[in-house]
Amino acid sequence: MSTPKEQPSLEDALARARAAAKDIAAVLDEPPGWEPIWKRPRTPKNDKAKKAELRKQRRRLQDAGKRRLAAGQSRRPRSRQKRIGNAATRRDARALSRVRHSNAWLW
Repeated sequence: MSTPKEQPSLEDALARARAAAKDIAAVLDEPPGWEPIWKRPRTPKNDKAKKAELRKQRRRLQDAGKRRLAAGQSRRPRSRQKRIGNAATRRDARALSRVRHSNAWLW
């Protein structure tokens, strides 16, 4: 490894370091070009915005509760024919399931 013939002066090195520090500070002050939303710092909300958001959320949950209640109330009794059909379907499915889970198909 060879050493340079003349050493750089201390003042020159200090001046270069100060210039680089200014460049680095300028880069750090700039907002980043793009970063994922989960890495961005959170912007604090004021009280008015928080309350408005909570109001919207409460309203949304109340509406969902009303819809759920209405859906439960609106079920009409099914016709007898439909019930018989469902029972027969269930019976068939149960029988098929028993056959499938047994070793009957090996015979």
